[in-house]
Amino acid sequence: MYLEIHKTAEEKMKKTVKVFQDELKSIRAGRANPSLLDRVMVNYYGTPTPLKQISNVSAPEPRSLLIQPWDASAIADIEKAIQVADLGLNPSNDGKVVRISIPQLTEERRKDIIKVLKKVTEEAKVAIRNERRDANDGLKKMEKAGDLTEDDLKLAEDQVQKLTDKYIEEIEKLRVKKEEEIMEV
Repeated sequence: MYLEIHKTAEEKMKKTVKVFQDELKSIRAGRANPSLLDRVMVNYYGTPTPLKQISNVSAPEPRSLLIQPWDASAIADIEKAIQVADLGLNPSNDGKVVRISIPQLTEERRKDIIKVLKKVTEEAKVAIRNERRDANDGLKKMEKAGDLTEDDLKLAEDQVQKLTDKYIEEIEKLRVKKEEEIMEV
């Protein structure tokens, strides 16, 4: 019975870590990565469409991205969408493809990116802690209903805390790895 609460909490914590990993991909480090543009939405024939659904995005060199739209008429819209996305990137096109040079990060820009990284990390940790709180609330309700003894409640809460610690540690490892990637020159 309380194992179900643990299973649900762990699934939610795993999803939180997955969302955090996806957010890390969109945080720019010093090198070109096609996932930088994953959140870019292009106004394609009046419909907001993810960039990767209307083009091929590749990184032919460490400091450049190449966007090849399947419909050449969308190039201007793609350029505009990248500028509006406020990623600090300046696209240019030759009529067939859009090129983006990834500038070297300045020390100040790296520090700004790390501030964003820490904010995103803290949000992920808060989400994990919220899952812990929800699981513990569920366990306390089971105890009040007479489905759990006080000792079982304590054991179950300890297991929830172990899950919480495990996933917060995983998030912290991901943050450290991303921070190293941002700081490398």
